[in-house]
Amino acid sequence: MLRQTSSVLLLAAVLLAAASPASGQSDVVRTALHDYRVVTVADGFEIPWAIAFLPGGDMLVTEKVGRLRIVRDGRLLPDPVPGVPEVLVRGQGGLMDVVPHPDFANNRIIYLSYSKSVEGLRAGTTVVARGTFENDRFTLMDEIFQAVSDGSSHYGCRIAFDSDGYLFLSVGDRQVPPRGDLAAHPAQNVTDHHGVIVRLHDDGSVPADNPFVGQAGARPEIWSYGHRNPQGLVVHPETDAVWLTEHGPQGGDEVNVSNAGANYGWPVIGYGVNYGSGSAIHASTRAEGMEQPVHFWVPSIGVSGLAFYHGDRFPEWRGSLFAGGLAAGRVDRLTIEGDRVTGRETIFEGRGRVRDVREGPDGYIYIALEQRQRRGGATPTTPIVRLEPVG
Repeated sequence: MLRQTSSVLLLAAVLLAAASPASGQSDVVRTALHDYRVVTVADGFEIPWAIAFLPGGDMLVTEKVGRLRIVRDGRLLPDPVPGVPEVLVRGQGGLMDVVPHPDFANNRIIYLSYSKSVEGLRAGTTVVARGTFENDRFTLMDEIFQAVSDGSSHYGCRIAFDSDGYLFLSVGDRQVPPRGDLAAHPAQNVTDHHGVIVRLHDDGSVPADNPFVGQAGARPEIWSYGHRNPQGLVVHPETDAVWLTEHGPQGGDEVNVSNAGANYGWPVIGYGVNYGSGSAIHASTRAEGMEQPVHFWVPSIGVSGLAFYHGDRFPEWRGSLFAGGLAAGRVDRLTIEGDRVTGRETIFEGRGRVRDVREGPDGYIYIALEQRQRRGGATPTTPIVRLEPVG
């Protein structure tokens, strides 16, 4: 009996060891094509919003509360970057995207997007500024774009460059409620910047071949319109197509490919419903002259952060599109064929709200996480993590 009991205890000890973190097994996440571990890169961020990589190995991270931080040699530097412009930190507003100029190695230019207080506007508007980043500080900051929009939130604020050096910017619909004549919603016209993708030269000037240049009353910066709140924006590394993810209401988050002059339908068409009540918002799911999404989620995942993967660490994921989700706290891998989404797999979840997803220069996938603040409690600090292959 004693011998049998000892054998049972030994077996239990072996099983417990195999299940413990010290064994190195429990942190392995298994997916259809690759297994990986989640490794913390740096910790202590307050609402991290976006990640950017610089030549030489430094990582820049925006904090929504208005700070830009540097991660160097795996360590978060204690002091924020000086010289960052003043931002409006309110609701969904704050310091948002950070993107280096395509020729950053030579010109040292960095772009920031943020919400800015503007007299007469309820919650400011979306702004892009650029400046020189040297000796760990910003200088010569210059505001190159200010959206003509007004509302309570939904700033958009994602930036991406294509291979020709054009700057694309997402601007949200500012959460203007859709009421009455849906076609009269500001996202359905081009006389302002509600719910648009903007296309600019790197200095903020307007390209002569933008689709609404010369059209009476139209904003010449607009590239496409009829969007809700695009918080994922990326240029395909091979085709140069501009891909975006945008928030639906309750249901109906979308993946779209932004084409010149195209109307993406918000709020006339869509796949979501009103918050809470579940009542209808849209006139239909389709309408002549309005683009269909290449993919949509019902229920919503709260899309934020978007990246194409073309590295070598995860060869079976090459060509996939990775979409983060705030509400669902997950990352979905989308299989892409041409301009179609042919498959979807959730590859990361359960560690917090996913604010940004980027491929690093080392071929790993980096994720900015955000924890919700408990009512009356201190704002939690959260990490930047990366996915590293196993096996």
